[in-house]
Amino acid sequence: MSVNKSGAVETSGLLSIDVAFGPAAGPLELVSLHMPPESTVADALAASGLLRRHPELGSTPAVGVWGREQPLTHPLRQGDRVEIYRPLRVDPKEARRLRYRSNQR
Repeated sequence: MSVNKSGAVETSGLLSIDVAFGPAAGPLELVSLHMPPESTVADALAASGLLRRHPELGSTPAVGVWGREQPLTHPLRQGDRVEIYRPLRVDPKEARRLRYRSNQR
């Protein structure tokens, strides 16, 4: 990175990556990073600091890029959005059954 004459930071040669995690329904933590071109999903997770702030995720959470699950070794491209997925608390089919039963009363 370098600073140009106007004081803006230039990131030539680096990838602009976002890492997103929603610890609960609604709020979203978004970390913007500048990474070397050979970076992987694992590199972005480590650089974001989100795994340190949310130890409940464990060391290898389910992750994806733009909504598609990817391995930690997946190479990143310019503009990628790495997403950390929360584990499901309730099976979606079971949740629908419970809602259906409660509406029948």
